[in-house]
Amino acid sequence: MSEVRVLVVDDEPITASAHAAYLERVGGFLVAGVANDGTSALRMLRDSVDPHTLGSSRESSIDLVLLDMNLPDIHGIELCRHLRSSGLDVDVIAITAVRDVSVVRAAVSLGIVQYLIKPFTFSVFAEKLRGYLAFRAGFDVVAGVTTQNDVDDTLAQLRSIRPVELEKGLTAETLQLVVARLRLDPEPVSAGELALALELSRVTTRRYLEHLAAEGTVVRSPRYGSPGRPELEYVWKRA
Repeated sequence: MSEVRVLVVDDEPITASAHAAYLERVGGFLVAGVANDGTSALRMLRDSVDPHTLGSSRESSIDLVLLDMNLPDIHGIELCRHLRSSGLDVDVIAITAVRDVSVVRAAVSLGIVQYLIKPFTFSVFAEKLRGYLAFRAGFDVVAGVTTQNDVDDTLAQLRSIRPVELEKGLTAETLQLVVARLRLDPEPVSAGELALALELSRVTTRRYLEHLAAEGTVVRSPRYGSPGRPELEYVWKRA
């Protein structure tokens, strides 16, 4: 999957720069621009539209907007309404200190895919953004006609895995990486193969795989075909 091109919108330049730096740390994202007000953000988004795009959905060179709700010239909700009425085909993640339930409900109704409340740590930011990457990847893998299971699995990527459910030594951030990779791979993988793909240690990766196997979300089976003791392999359990 190619890098997700992101427009960061925040009225505080230092905060906008911090979010851009966070994106680089997470990986898989490319900062396409930074805007400090709604007018600039809308202009940059309109300029990003391919003039040859036909139909009601207008293809943009920007894939995702990290949007603060409290902008100096327009509320983030109003900016989203402009995006939708213009037919701009971009995703939005709200990053804001606004906790008002009416704003959250409006965000949901406008299709904002994540709502991240300030202040937050990098680990929380990374968890949300990696979940979004897995969400996009799920739709990239499923081509043409989809199934209920495909839709459920893809939308589930946007839900956080709560660390209170994990055994000691496991983190939600790493677990979500393991889950996302397994969901996208139809073939069984060994702990060593997955560790190499995710740049983790084999021992650590096996602990996460065993945790998922114990939960019943991953199927564990021996892999035969090589001399000696068979290696274990794991595959996401599909309906």
